[in-house]
Formats: sequence, C-alpha cells, structure tokens
Amino acid sequence: MSAASETPHGEAGGEHDHDIDPRHVHGHDGGHGSGAAHGTFKGYVIGFLLSVVLTAIPFWLVMDKVFADPKTTVFIVMAFAVVQILVHMVYFLHLNTSSEGGWNMLALIFTMVLVVITLSGSLWVMYHMNTNMMPMSPQDMRNMP
Repeated sequence: MSAASETPHGEAGGEHDHDIDPRHVHGHDGGHGSGAAHGTFKGYVIGFLLSVVLTAIPFWLVMDKVFADPKTTVFIVMAFAVVQILVHMVYFLHLNTSSEGGWNMLALIFTMVLVVITLSGSLWVMYHMNTNMMPMSPQDMRNMP
C-alpha cells in the first residue's frame, strides 16, 4: 500500500480505488447526490397534519350539511381532494421539478394527461350511449324479462 492511497478521503489519489472509504466519496452516499428530495421528520409531520385537516373539513361539510345545495358540497369536497393529492405528492412522494432531473414531474404530467383522456372519453361515450338509446316508457320497463 502506498502512502498516497492512505490519505484521508482519497484526496491525493492512489493506486487502488478500493482503499478509499466509500462513505467519504461524495455523490455515492446512497443517492444523496442524485437531486432526489429526502423527507425529514418535520416534513412528514407537516404532511400528516395537512392531510388530517384536508380530510376533516370535507367530512364536517358533508356530515353537518353546511351547504344547502349538494352540488356546492361536492365541488368543495373535490377541491379539497385535489389539494390533498398535491400535499401527498409533495410531502410523501417528494415530487418536485428538480428530482430526477425533472423526469418524475414529466412522468406525472404524462400520467395525468392519460387519466384525463380516459375519464373524459369514458364520460363522453356514456353520455352519448344514454342519449342515443331508444327511450322506453315505464309500461315497457315492467314487461321486460
């Protein structure tokens, strides 16, 4: 073993790369240098508290019938659901524009586009199937097998 390879952190280099302690080589410490976000206890607690609040408020709105119009309640509950999805993505899945060089965000956007196309296409087909079905009277419905 040469004296150059015995220097701390491999600063002077050496003949053998395996002599360098891998814990001291930056960029190879379990993915910390990959740009991926890592959760902290504080971040998980904030995410959990936001999730509880974003669940409790819609629960209260529905159980106490705060709004007279059910459509208003549904709209508000759906808005809280969207916000809660964003909270989960940021605090628990650690998705942001910088992780994995932006590929995580690109994959998320692609998935959302596919979900929107699938849902809107399904609703469009169901609406047109319902509109174009032959109308039946209640009398005809009673005679069905």
